[in-house]
Amino acid sequence: MQMNLRVHILLIALLQLFAVNAQENATHCSKRVKTIHSITKSASLTFDQIAETEKYDVHFYGLNIAMSNVSTDVSGTGEIHAHAITYLDSALFELHGNHIISQIRVNGSPVLYSRNGSAIKVPVNSIAGDAFIISVDYSGTPPTAASTPFGGSGMTHDSSPSWGNKVTWSLSEPFSAYEWWPCKQSLTDKADSSQVWITVPDTCKAGSNGILENVTNMGGGFSRYEWKHRHPIDYYLISVSVAKYIDYTIYANPVGAPAPIMIKNYIYDNPETLPYFQTRVNETADFMELFYALYGPYPFENEKYGHCMAPLSGGMEHQTMTTQGFFEKSLTSHELGHQWWGNNVTCASWCDIWINEGFASYSEHLMLENLYPGQEGPQMLDVHDNVMQFPGGSVWVLDSLNEGRVFSGRLTYDKGSAIVHALRYLVNDDDLFFNTLQNFQTAFADSVAKGIDIRDFFQVATGLDLNAYFEEWYFGEGYPTYSLRWNETGSSLLVELNHITSAPSVTPTFTNPIDIRIVRPSLPDTIVRLDVSSNSELYEITGISDATLLSIDPANWIVNKVGSVTFDQTLVSAQELNMHERITVYPNPSDGLFHISGVNDPANYMVYSMNGQVVKEGTFVSGTIDLSTLETGAYVLQLDELRKLVNILK
Repeated sequence: MQMNLRVHILLIALLQLFAVNAQENATHCSKRVKTIHSITKSASLTFDQIAETEKYDVHFYGLNIAMSNVSTDVSGTGEIHAHAITYLDSALFELHGNHIISQIRVNGSPVLYSRNGSAIKVPVNSIAGDAFIISVDYSGTPPTAASTPFGGSGMTHDSSPSWGNKVTWSLSEPFSAYEWWPCKQSLTDKADSSQVWITVPDTCKAGSNGILENVTNMGGGFSRYEWKHRHPIDYYLISVSVAKYIDYTIYANPVGAPAPIMIKNYIYDNPETLPYFQTRVNETADFMELFYALYGPYPFENEKYGHCMAPLSGGMEHQTMTTQGFFEKSLTSHELGHQWWGNNVTCASWCDIWINEGFASYSEHLMLENLYPGQEGPQMLDVHDNVMQFPGGSVWVLDSLNEGRVFSGRLTYDKGSAIVHALRYLVNDDDLFFNTLQNFQTAFADSVAKGIDIRDFFQVATGLDLNAYFEEWYFGEGYPTYSLRWNETGSSLLVELNHITSAPSVTPTFTNPIDIRIVRPSLPDTIVRLDVSSNSELYEITGISDATLLSIDPANWIVNKVGSVTFDQTLVSAQELNMHERITVYPNPSDGLFHISGVNDPANYMVYSMNGQVVKEGTFVSGTIDLSTLETGAYVLQLDELRKLVNILK
């Protein structure tokens, strides 16, 4: 009997494919190139007008204004001290059209000026390097949100719904400083220093930036609070707040600080308010000492930190004196964190607001981790859950004029915090992580930064390649959903990790590593970090046996969902999957005696007919199987040791 045999080893693999066409990729990548106009736009100026403001550099802002706690009216003088960067016949700055200008002086001399909406141009006739001072005498009522679509929040008056106190306070972020004082609204042009003098009724106090150098009795029932800040400051961080306050001052004593740090709190002048909040206010010192250790010295430690109460639902991180509606540990730690992230180092554009809000939000997590251990885990779970309410959205902001998007709680704050947390995971060394943050604070002190500056700085400090991480998590969109299959072979654990993404047309793959927890009886749990380069990966972990349970990302480092985790006895190693490269079955065709090389014997085998019936089984030794008793035809040979199927034609 003669048999004609052909043998095939069939390898079956499940492939998960994402097709992203070149046009989609080009569109996504070009967003950062095409949004230079969004980055540099103002809500109130044209692009050409913005270009005019970039021809001079501000050194100092000075305000000498009168206010009260019962209206938003402002009157007084604002000064801009600057020097020309290039030849400058006139300088352009902003002041809202609601204000009446009684006089403008340049270097002390009255000048004629032009006014187009909020844009004001005054002659300075300066060459590069020349210094000049613009003084503006003005008065008026700042606009409301109803009258100014892109603002109306620059100055607000309201009564506290809880305590009844009447307060007038400023909140200029992102575009509203010009609503109450003459200024240049450019993130990249910090003034070297500032001075804010506020004349208020004797019954009130007025809080602002820096040190209170004097309170001058102006007569007639009025006092002038004279604040001086000797550090660089961005326009939107200059502030005023006026109310009937009491001064409750405490001190922090960080390790390594040259002196105790003053924390001046202007609390509503009610008998009940301070006792109600005092314990929570006092925690500010604990937070200061913590962040001093984690982020480096408090940037303004030779002046102060503090709070002015105002009836708003959260807080605003005005430099050295946050405006805050109430005192609660997450809010207070968030606003204090801003003194490093947002004030000392400020976002270079509103597209990169992550520099401010992502790190301030992560400060909340660090506060819980260090001072309320056990609460940080549930907090980060809540952060991740909020991020995953919707499938898309990037941390980087495409439309910097969309205030709702700039200050998105889900993307800017929560996902921003989550990717700082994940960056810490990637570094995998807390000493190195926090040292790098401290060094970044030093390198970019009194300046501005972009998200990619964080990337580049960490790459140099850690040796990691973070390009893919930032493309996927900062500029990219969505999050992964992981599924896992596992099996054991001898003393090895086989793990197949697959993931899909929530926004595959933008970010088809997340290549960050991921942890898995391996549970074994009577042994401590084992955490293994898996490197990921594609949507489907197969790993062989040696020296692990008797596992009973596997879980994905047990410490919740990465924003992700879990699809399924299953034990699968059909899962085989990559070595076994590639066994066909060394297995040979011969001769082919054969008259009945098959020789098999590349497989250690003895090995069990089963032979199936093409309709699935077992027609022969046994153990082959010396690498041979005798099928001479079978009819001529096609068969399937199963080698149990390999869990492989071999097609045989006979």
